[in-house]
Amino acid sequence: MTLRSFRPRALAAVSLTAVAALTLAACGSSDDSGSDSASGSAATRTVKTAMGDVKVKKAPQRVVVLDTAELDSALTLGVKPVGATHADVTSGFLNYLPKDQVAGIEDVGQMMTPNLEAIAGLKPDLILTSKIRHGDKYAELSKIAPTVMTENTGYPWKENFQVHAEALGKEAEAKMVADGYADHVADVTKALGGKEKVAATEVNMVRFVEGADIRIYGKKNYIATILADVGLGRPAITDQAKDGFSYDVSPEKIDLADADVVFHSTYGDPKKSKETETTGSGLWKNMDAVKNGKVFAVDDQLWIQGIGYTAADKILGELHKSLVK
Repeated sequence: MTLRSFRPRALAAVSLTAVAALTLAACGSSDDSGSDSASGSAATRTVKTAMGDVKVKKAPQRVVVLDTAELDSALTLGVKPVGATHADVTSGFLNYLPKDQVAGIEDVGQMMTPNLEAIAGLKPDLILTSKIRHGDKYAELSKIAPTVMTENTGYPWKENFQVHAEALGKEAEAKMVADGYADHVADVTKALGGKEKVAATEVNMVRFVEGADIRIYGKKNYIATILADVGLGRPAITDQAKDGFSYDVSPEKIDLADADVVFHSTYGDPKKSKETETTGSGLWKNMDAVKNGKVFAVDDQLWIQGIGYTAADKILGELHKSLVK
């Protein structure tokens, strides 16, 4: 079965005239605090953020993003940032992002420790990030450029995407993306046998993390929302996740992660994250999912760190490929 996908690149193929008209209509519903004039002042809009109302240009041209979700959002909406922080991975910018789309973006430091001098040097007219990541740097960032922060990252990614779209003046494109994602979700659910069959299939997501316990992901995180959108069932263990995020276990309790299907990813060195030790153990090998050939290793950068519609579209494709056999 051929699945539909919103395919972020397809936004560029939409008639520029149509997009311009839709965008202008969307802009017209926003608050105006100025208009273009001979003095060069630009029209602005007011965006509601985690730090209060922020006035931003209606069509920002030099955008800096300070987290992976914001980078995914910008690229999905056809905006190439002038600068972005990098995740703590060897690839720098996450490897699921098309190389031609990230080429030329200035690296402004590690995600949690952005280089403020480098950011200022890019003369941005908009900075996108979240309060949980950089709330302590808000005052400094705001002196550089209007800074739009969401409260959190991960679980509320769809709501955050709408904030990013509003700040970027891309509401029309955002609707296209969200509608395309919904279509892709419906196609995957249908391909997996329909809602009832999908709901009867319990899926776990396990993450091996260097320097931490093994995480069995709960229902309040990015990947959980995608599984829920498709309609996949989740084992009872996920209800014990702290704050809905994850239920952490040692290798000696990995059998608690058993389910009809288990996806797993690794952050850091496989040995230091206990992946090698755990997946070689008798407990792991005796899990029903392992014995039934229903365990799939997936890319951590895509499934856990991406946090956006471009990543979600690729994950849906991998879910379909893994589960339709």
